[in-house]
Amino acid sequence: MERFEYASPSTVKDATALLGPSWNDAQVLAGGTDLISMMKDFVASPKRVVNIKGISELAGILTTRSGLRIGAAVTLDELSMHPLVRSEFPSLITAALGVSSPQIRNMGTVGGDLCQRPRCWYFRSGHGLLAMQDGKSLVPNGENRYHAIFGGAPAYFVSASSLGPALAALGAQVTIASPSGVRSVAVEKFFVTPKTANDREIDLHPNEIVTGIVIPSSAASSKNATYEVRQKEALDWPLATASVALKMSGGKVASARIVMGHVAPTPWAASAAEKSLVGKSIDEASAEKAAEEAVRDAQPLSQNGYKVQLAKVAVKRALLAAAGKA
Repeated sequence: MERFEYASPSTVKDATALLGPSWNDAQVLAGGTDLISMMKDFVASPKRVVNIKGISELAGILTTRSGLRIGAAVTLDELSMHPLVRSEFPSLITAALGVSSPQIRNMGTVGGDLCQRPRCWYFRSGHGLLAMQDGKSLVPNGENRYHAIFGGAPAYFVSASSLGPALAALGAQVTIASPSGVRSVAVEKFFVTPKTANDREIDLHPNEIVTGIVIPSSAASSKNATYEVRQKEALDWPLATASVALKMSGGKVASARIVMGHVAPTPWAASAAEKSLVGKSIDEASAEKAAEEAVRDAQPLSQNGYKVQLAKVAVKRALLAAAGKA
């Protein structure tokens, strides 16, 4: 990897002051499970690495008036073992445990999971975020069996975040700090589809740091679940996932959130499927209908048509799991 400066600040204020106006100036190091590998492959070559692991403001899981706050530096292992998260948010537990390497769960952080770069092999091989060559994307006519079935051109990679779909379904907010202050953005809007090679896939500027996640108090009353479809149980990313959060009125659905993962450049909300469930009970028939609606607008590429069926299965099984009918 290239030479770089190393800084280990003790406060968020000091950390943001060490960042710069471009991604090449400095980048944040938390668990390091993504950044270090990119630096070794020369996909990222920041002049400075800012270690935030020692910042106490970024640690801990606690209940606030706004909801449950999860510090950005909380590890996936800490998250998966927290008693309140386990009792109220099984969708998050499944997503966290889906990172099947104990070593990565012990080092990888919640903030890092949201901010990790795409695992697209074109991007990781140095072809850029949109994998463009001579004005055209390499993906549609190339090796694309793990790429997006939603979202369309010019971005075909899939969001790598394990927690993103579950947090989006729960209506969580991301808190972000910069030298000019603090802002919040909904998780579902934190992920963005880039339009040019210079865009980023998340709503984060080079001089900003994710400080935490807040799950609203109202989400605790939802029935929620995540279902993942994988090729193998060993360390790998899922082929398709679905996270759901249901608000019930008696035995009927008052409102629903369904967010699919690993099928688009962002966690992909299935709005039509959500609407199809309102006023209905969750059973095999209603879950099947919602799953069909969820994938109705899919646009698979030459080698990934199989993901349409996998996404449909993930939605149906997540709904049945949330309703306690798995």
